[in-house]
Amino acid sequence: MQMNDLPLVSMAVVVEGGRVLLIRRSVREGDLSWAFPGGVVEAGESAAEAAVRETLEETGLTVRAVRALGERLHPDTGRLMAYTACHVMGGAARAASPREVSAVSWVGHGELARYVPRGLYPPVQAYLDDVLLPH
Repeated sequence: MQMNDLPLVSMAVVVEGGRVLLIRRSVREGDLSWAFPGGVVEAGESAAEAAVRETLEETGLTVRAVRALGERLHPDTGRLMAYTACHVMGGAARAASPREVSAVSWVGHGELARYVPRGLYPPVQAYLDDVLLPH
């Protein structure tokens, strides 16, 4: 299977108040339970549009996409992933879709390894280092 034959999964990297938003999936994918809000890009939708839509559906937050952070084949799931940095426009984060999301958490830079023990995609980590760490 070619990379372009795989469905694209878009993830929103939402930062506010010195923390990044993570959701706990109701159904684990392998040993992954915490992740960025996200889901499959629908027909006619860009990765950024999907990140915004999925964030609203899963967490109740209205966000806007600010920049693409990159794409990769996920090493654990084999899924084609796109990551988009997003800023909060309104709302309060909650588990808005209990079928998909069991919890939400705003996570500080120093706590990321507890939630994502295998580490983040390097461009996402570099972005979070830049926006969450003091300069």
